[in-house]
This record gives sequence, C-alpha cells and structure tokens, in this order.
Amino acid sequence: MKTFHGLEHFNTQGKTIITIGTFDGVHIGHQKVIKKLLKSAAKKDRPSVLLSFFPHPRMVLQKERGIKLLNTIEEREELLAKTGIENLVILPFNREFSRLTALDFVREILVNTLDVSRLLIGYDHQFGKNREGNFEQLTEYGHTYGFKVDKIAALDIDSISISSTKIRKALETGNIQTANTYLGYEYMLSGTVVKGHNLGEKIGYPTANLHIKEDYKLIPKTGAYISKSFLNGQWVYGMTNIGYRPTVDGKSQTIETHFFNFDDNLYGREIRIHLIDYLRDEQKFESVEHLKKQLLDDKKTALEMITSISNK
Repeated sequence: MKTFHGLEHFNTQGKTIITIGTFDGVHIGHQKVIKKLLKSAAKKDRPSVLLSFFPHPRMVLQKERGIKLLNTIEEREELLAKTGIENLVILPFNREFSRLTALDFVREILVNTLDVSRLLIGYDHQFGKNREGNFEQLTEYGHTYGFKVDKIAALDIDSISISSTKIRKALETGNIQTANTYLGYEYMLSGTVVKGHNLGEKIGYPTANLHIKEDYKLIPKTGAYISKSFLNGQWVYGMTNIGYRPTVDGKSQTIETHFFNFDDNLYGREIRIHLIDYLRDEQKFESVEHLKKQLLDDKKTALEMITSISNK
C-alpha cells in the first residue's frame, strides 16, 4: 500500500476507484466497504484509493466535545494496509479545508487530482462545507464530470448497525468482547514502556507501564483485562489493569500489564497490548496484601480463560 499524507505527490497514472471516510476503527463494516471497493477496482482493472482525513473532522470543528478515537493514525494505517488497498490518501483536515464547498471538493480533489471514475460512499455520507453534499448531489456531479457513484447500504450485525460510535460506547462500559466482535480484531493500545512505581514488582507481579502519547486515543473503562502482546517473536498473554491504583492512593491513570511466563526488560520499548476480555472492575482494597490475593485470583481466572480460548 502506498500512503500519501496530502495530495502533493499523488499520481494516479489513470482513472481510479475511490471510497471516502475517516475509517476510525477500520471495523468490520469498513472492511466490507473496502472489499466492495477492491472488487470493483479489480473488475475494472483500475487502482483503488481510500481517501481519509486526519485529524478527525470533529476534533477540529467540535473541540469542546473531546472526541476520542479508536485508532491512532499509525494504527489506522497499519490496519488499512492489511486490507489490500493500493493507495491511502490522508488529507490534513483543518478549518480552511472544512470551508471547501462540495463542488470544489469534487472538482479539485476527486476529479482533477485523483481522477475518479467510480466513487463508493456510505448511505449517509455527507461532505463539503457545512456537510452540504450528499449522495444525490454527488450523483449530479458525477453526470457533469463523468464518474459513477455507488451507494453502500447500512451494514448490520445482529440487526444492529455497526458504527465507530457504538464501538466506543462498548469500550467505555468494559464490553470488550462486543467491541472486538464489531472491530473484527482485538482492541489495541500502542505505546512506550516507561518506569512506574514498582509496586507490582515488590508484591510479585511486575508490570510493564504503558505510556500512550496520543491524547486522542480512547482508553477503555477502568478495570482489569485479559490481554496479550507480541514480544520477542511470540504471543505473550497477561493481565492489564487500567486505572488509578486506589489501594495506594494513585493520582493519575496508568495502564499496567503483568505478563505470564515472561522475564525480559521492556523499558523504552514500543509495544502493543491487545485486550481480549474484561476481568473485573477496579476497586480499592483494605491493604496491599488483599490486593495481592486478588491478583492471584485474577491470574488464575485469566489462565483458565486463556486455556479455554486456546482449545477452541
């Protein structure tokens, strides 16, 4: 996959098949759209283009809402690369860009730069200044500039429309299995391992303390999770705690993972934690000894669940 941050270096070398969207989460609904795009591109023997935006428009136009995203931009690029898309174009979204009219967007970007021959869009897609553009308007522009527009119907799972918003809500309530089902992969947290307070090591449960630099990344509900990470060429399971360490009067949120059967120095390394299932809510214990006992129970439960998953 070729990735273009902006349009300056994009060269179509012929007509293209395009879809447009932020694609936050690259969930199974998005994946179905992309499969349709690739099938159409292969049939017409034309390059596929996914046109996306960063920052997310709501991060620029609705700052007060503090929207959190399912993927960092690097995670999104990696997920899209796995789909088979040939070209990913990420347009920098700012207030100046938001003032581009629907006509200017179609003419200057889709037609003059990307040389669109067919456009696939979602059933509720809107674009341009004040979201003035819609499917009907795109169809009119298509007649004018010589490209076809295909509308993709709402994609459902268990009769519930899939959306990034629903996935965010599932994560915020600790419903990690539902989120993972909608995503089509395990929700991930990517960052750098930094030094913590070493409490885990002192009580026999050393942890990797993950720092995520992107403040827009959605952190799921506080609590304990079963997790895994690809370390030193293999998958290593563990349990991850997201929370404020109330037993020791913690003041800031941490993301700490205790890996099973793993003993290596991870400080300074970039790692990715995949969340598999939710174990329990965060709670304040009477003492560190009570916390230690709970961690032992958590580990036993986690290992049993991991064994069950491995045997499926």
